[in-house]
Amino acid sequence: MNKMMARKTAVRATVKVMMAGSLMVGFGIASAQAASLGEAITSGKAGLDLRYRYERVEQDSQSRNANASTLRTRLNYATGIFEGFGAFIEFDDVSVVGSERYNNATRLPDAKTQYPVVADPEGTEVNQIFLSYAGLPDSLLKLGRQRIIYDNARFIGNVGWRQNEQTYDAFSVVNSAFADTQLSYAYIDKVKRIFGEDSPVGEFEMKSHLLNLGYSGLNAGKLSVYGYFLEFVDAPAASNRTLGARFAGGYPLGSDSRLLYTLEYAKQDDYKSGASSIDADYYLLELGVEANGITGRIGHEVLGVNGSAFSTPLATGHAFNGWADVFLATPPDGLRDSYLKLSGTLAGTGLAAAYHDFAADRGNDDYGTEINLQAARSIGKVNLLAKYARYSADDFATDTSKIWLMAQVSF
Repeated sequence: MNKMMARKTAVRATVKVMMAGSLMVGFGIASAQAASLGEAITSGKAGLDLRYRYERVEQDSQSRNANASTLRTRLNYATGIFEGFGAFIEFDDVSVVGSERYNNATRLPDAKTQYPVVADPEGTEVNQIFLSYAGLPDSLLKLGRQRIIYDNARFIGNVGWRQNEQTYDAFSVVNSAFADTQLSYAYIDKVKRIFGEDSPVGEFEMKSHLLNLGYSGLNAGKLSVYGYFLEFVDAPAASNRTLGARFAGGYPLGSDSRLLYTLEYAKQDDYKSGASSIDADYYLLELGVEANGITGRIGHEVLGVNGSAFSTPLATGHAFNGWADVFLATPPDGLRDSYLKLSGTLAGTGLAAAYHDFAADRGNDDYGTEINLQAARSIGKVNLLAKYARYSADDFATDTSKIWLMAQVSF
């Protein structure tokens, strides 16, 4: 065990040296088209992003309150382009600031299960590393570890809220040869999840295909159709296929107001060796009005259940069904989320509020309700955020309160 810890410490120190070296090399002048391979490598552009976050969690089912103080340091470097080829590498380091008083969700002895979960484990990883090729007309190809987000990230996303981002070992193609149309395809070999490499659930081994076609040539909005074929190598019974369509847009009501709307439907069933019980529907209906800088929305989202409940294993789950993260996994009896959201800007500060009413899709359980509040403001290059979530349980889970304070700066 001591040898293993020493080896991990040495690897982490080596990566940090590499990060510093990349930063010193990278602040040269980037070139759109390099004359040689050497020039492409040395004339690239580096980026540095620092994100500090304090998260407090109070949960009735736990004896202690979690207090997570973490700093994510992200360093990346993009080469110049040579003969259509480019490369990108990005390192993330998540460090605990002060004492570690939270369950980091690694399920290892240091997970500290007396505290509620804050899924921000300490560690240093290669977040992205890929080769790109833009030499084909209206196309971009990538091979390697990369960020993939489709539509609103409801089914395929990067979980960017967490300090350790979800990325994909994949081959991807984005083509825009036809007017107002974007065709995206990806083959996923592995998913690097938010729990980190030390967690037994830190990655998914996959043989999955993702296909998304978006058309924005309609005056009323954007139409997307998609097919996500997920094959889990280590859990073949969970393999599933999701086919769906989404339409989102707005219609002018006046000089400074718009009607907003979103409709979406998806069908999920078994794929490859997936269990025959996988059978569920997804529905979303949302209406809103944007006027005088204020946006209001009402919506109803259903993750249904016919056999097993509709699942979204690759989603950016925090953005949906309440910020308290009670419903990151769909309950066995499905989920109905009726919500009201308001957002706007006051004196340079972005404000947002939401109310959710949760219920089962099968049966009569009233799961609970949730209130979300957020304030965000930029001061120079520094982005500040304060955020609050309060889940009040009825027939599902336990009362949960979360508070976040965050500051982020990018160079």
